[in-house]
Amino acid sequence: MVAMRVLLAAILVGLVILARRIPAPTATVVRFGLIMAVFNLTVPYVLFTFAYDEASAGFVSLLAALIPISTAVFANFMLPDEPLTVGKFVGLFVAFAGVAALLLSGDTGLSEGGRPFVAVGLALTAVATIGFASAFAKKHSGSYDPTMVTWLQFAFSAIWLVVAMFAIEGTPSDVSAAGWALIVLMAVFATVTPFLILYWLYQHVSATNAAITGYLVPLFVIVGGLVLLDEELQAGIVIGGILVFIGIILADRAGRKQAAHEAGLEEITEVHP
Repeated sequence: MVAMRVLLAAILVGLVILARRIPAPTATVVRFGLIMAVFNLTVPYVLFTFAYDEASAGFVSLLAALIPISTAVFANFMLPDEPLTVGKFVGLFVAFAGVAALLLSGDTGLSEGGRPFVAVGLALTAVATIGFASAFAKKHSGSYDPTMVTWLQFAFSAIWLVVAMFAIEGTPSDVSAAGWALIVLMAVFATVTPFLILYWLYQHVSATNAAITGYLVPLFVIVGGLVLLDEELQAGIVIGGILVFIGIILADRAGRKQAAHEAGLEEITEVHP
């Protein structure tokens, strides 16, 4: 029901735009929203959906955890002020290892009858498209309103996804009341809120730091399971959580160090042209 979730997200953000009386987007912003709809939402959502059919959720989620590393690689080539330093890569790798420990504490086996190599190909392609989109969003972060771009992304994606849903699945008539309630909750807390925060982050922090916050998601999910569902606390969860936080700190520190170094070079250049 991804299509219905994205459609509802577009409606909700559209209401916010009307309430805030945000001006209509320019043609440039519309084009930007279209690009983000393709590379940051529609294509990766579709690819991940098919990947989940070929492998377990844990296995695909582990591949999805490569998104911050993909973002750092694209940022290295697209953003002159975000080089992929050794320190940043080490931080990203440590955080990824933490996510791996978290996911491996549960069921990450391949689904029976699945095709793991197909799942890997689909998931890694999705990871690459999101990495490109993240760097692209950061590169143009000064030219758009986060709320408007979020709405454009949802609106374009909703059109394509809803059409595909009706063409493949038909009318969603067998959804229960609990199912619709879940769609509403997912639209608000797993779609609208994360993307609004993400586009705000693109305007205030580096693309890599914005993407690396995604490493906190599986940690929060597992903590929620421990607190709300009384799930068992395993050693992998503790180790993974510690590694995630250490990796984020290392990556952030490396980015700040690089920024300070470049600022120092610019100051020297200004003093001694």
